[in-house]
Amino acid sequence: MTDTTDRGTIESHSLEVEAYPPSAEFKARAALTDPAIYWKAAEDPDAYWAGRARELQWTKPFTEVLDWSNPPFAKWFADGELNVAANCLDRHVAAGLGDRVAYYFEGEPGDTRTITYGELTHEVKRAANMLTALGVKQGDRVAIYMPMIPETAIAMLAVARLGAAHSVVFGGFSAESLRARIDDAAAELVITADGGYRKGRVSGLKPTVDEALALGADDGAPSTVKKVLVVKRGGNEVDMLEGRDLWWHEEITAYDGEHTPQGFPAENPLFILYTSGTTGRPKGILHTSGGYLTQASATHRDVFDLKPESDVFWCTADVGWVTGHSYVVYGPLANGATQVLYEGTPDTPDWGRWWQLIEKYKVSIFYTAPTAIRACMKVGRQVPEQHDLSSIRVLGSVGEPINPEAWRWYHEVIGAGRAPIVDTWWQTETGAIMIAPLPGLTTLKPGSAQVPQPGIDVNVVDEAGNRVDRGQGGLLTIRRPWPSMVRTIWGDPDRFVDTYWSKFGDQYFAGDGARVDEDGDIWLMGRVDDVMNVSGHRLSTTEIESSLVEHHAVAEAAVVGADDETTGQAVVAFVILKSQQQLLTEAEAEAELKKHVAAQIGAIARPRQVFVVNELPKTRSGKIMRRLLKDAAEGRDIGDTTTLADTAVMQSISLRVREEKARG
Repeated sequence: MTDTTDRGTIESHSLEVEAYPPSAEFKARAALTDPAIYWKAAEDPDAYWAGRARELQWTKPFTEVLDWSNPPFAKWFADGELNVAANCLDRHVAAGLGDRVAYYFEGEPGDTRTITYGELTHEVKRAANMLTALGVKQGDRVAIYMPMIPETAIAMLAVARLGAAHSVVFGGFSAESLRARIDDAAAELVITADGGYRKGRVSGLKPTVDEALALGADDGAPSTVKKVLVVKRGGNEVDMLEGRDLWWHEEITAYDGEHTPQGFPAENPLFILYTSGTTGRPKGILHTSGGYLTQASATHRDVFDLKPESDVFWCTADVGWVTGHSYVVYGPLANGATQVLYEGTPDTPDWGRWWQLIEKYKVSIFYTAPTAIRACMKVGRQVPEQHDLSSIRVLGSVGEPINPEAWRWYHEVIGAGRAPIVDTWWQTETGAIMIAPLPGLTTLKPGSAQVPQPGIDVNVVDEAGNRVDRGQGGLLTIRRPWPSMVRTIWGDPDRFVDTYWSKFGDQYFAGDGARVDEDGDIWLMGRVDDVMNVSGHRLSTTEIESSLVEHHAVAEAAVVGADDETTGQAVVAFVILKSQQQLLTEAEAEAELKKHVAAQIGAIARPRQVFVVNELPKTRSGKIMRRLLKDAAEGRDIGDTTTLADTAVMQSISLRVREEKARG
C-alpha cells in the first residue's frame, strides 16, 4: 500500500470493477449519444449555458451570461427577466399541454388525485391571488412546513410566481429548528398543514408551528410571523389563533384562477434552504431564479434522458430537501414532465408499496437514495419480484455514494438488468446535479458518479490545491462558476466566503473526498470529515462501508473513525445483517467482517470493532447520521436526535456499545 499522506490525499484501494455500456436498444432512443457535447461545452461554457437558458421562457432576454467580476459572488443572466412559475406551468398550457398529467398524487392511506398542468396552473394562480391578499410581494420570505401533498408544490410555485422566496422546512424538524429558520429568514407568513400521514398515523404539523411561534427568540424578539395558513390534510384537532391562523380551503374560495405573471430579474431570490445538522445559527443556502432553473431543468432532461411526452418520473425525495426542490418541483415541471408524488414511506403498509406504485403508474424513471435501496435489499428481492416493473427504463441514485453491491442489486432486481443507473453527485449548495453519467453515452461503473455534466468544471486536488494524478484520491473542488450555484449564505456573506472558498481561494471546496480512477472517472468517497486518520493513513469511510456491504451477509453498514490512543483513530463499524444471515452469531460476524475488510482493502482498514445492530440512525430523507454513531463509539452522550426518523434507534445502539465496553 502506498502512503500518500505527504501529498494530503486520501488513500485509495480500488478494486477491479465491471463495466456496463449502454445497450444498443437504449442508445437508439437516447437523446444524447454524441460525446462532442462535453468538449463543446468545455470549449465555451458561457455559450453552452446560454443555449440551455434560452430553452426557458424569458420576459426580458438576457444579454450577459456570467458576471464573475466580484468572486465568489456570481451573477448569471443578470439583465434578463423571467417568471419561474410561468416557466413551470403557464407556458406548457399555452403550448396546448394543459391536459397532460403533472402529478399523480398517492397519499399514504391510499387516497389519490390526478392533477393536470391546466389544473395545477389554475390552483397556483388562485393561491398567488390569496397570498397577494395576505400581503406577500417580491422580496418577502415565506416559510413552508408541509407534508408531501400537492398543496406543498402549489404553495412553493405561488410564492415563486409573486417573486417572493420560500424557505421550506422539512416536516420532521423540531419546533426549535423551525423557529430558528423562521427567525433567520424573517418570514412573515408560514404555510403548514394540520398534519400528515406517516407510517399509518397522522403526525401533527400545526401544533409544532404553534410551539415554534410561542418560543422566545435568542435575542428575545417576538416572531416575525403575522399569518399562518393551514391546509387541512390529517384531520387532527388543531388550535386556530384568531387573527393569525387561517384555513387554506376557506380562504382560497374567494379567489379565481386569473393571474398574470410578472417577470423578475434572474438574480431575484427563489428560495432559502437551510442545511441540516447545523448548530448555532442555521446556514441558509440562497438560490436565485434564472441560473437555478436553467441547470435544474437541463440536468433533469439530460441525466434521466427525459421524454416528457411519454415518461412517468418519480423522485422519492421529500420537498423539504434540495432533491425535492430540484427534482420534484422545479426541474420536472419546467420540462413538462409527468410525475408521481407520494406522501408516505416505502414500508407502509408494507415493503411492497413503492413497487406497487411503479406498477400502477407505469413509472419509467425512478430516482431514490442508496439507503432506501439497501433497506429494500435487506427485505429481499422476493418483494419487488411480485410486481411488474417492466415500465422502468432509467434508475437514479442520490444522497450519498452508492456502494457497488447495492448498485448491482438495483440494476438486476429493479432494472431487470437493462435499465442504466445514473449515480448523481450534487449538494444543497450546488442546486442541481454536477457529476453523473449520461445514460446514452456513458459506460457505467457500479459505485462511481463518473463524469461532470457538460459545462461543469470539477477538479480533484491535494491539500495544496494541485490536481492529483489518476489513480489517486484527494479533495473535490469546482473550478468555475455554474448557473445553479449557491449565491450566498442568507444574511452572512462572510460566512459564505469562509465556508466554501477560504481553503483554495479560487476554487469552490465541496467538503467531499474523491478519487480519480485510471480512466479519469470520479469516485466519491464521502465527506472529508468522514475521513479517518489511522496511524497516519487517511482512509475513506465510504470505501470501508462499500467493502463491508460487498460481504454476502451484510445488508447495510456505517463506519466512523473513533479516537484511539494507539493509532489516533480506529475504524468502528455498525452493520445490519441480511435477514437470512441471522445464523451467524455476533462474534462470528465480527470476526469474519474484520477479516473481509483486511483482505479487500488492507490490514490498516481492519475495523477495531464491528457492532451488529438492527437499524442505523437515519433522517427521514434516508441520510445516515454518522455523527451520532461517532458519539456512541467514543462513549459520549448522544447529541440532538430530533431529525431522526426513529429516535429510539440511537438508544439501542448506545446501550449495545456500552455493554460491549463493560465486557472489556
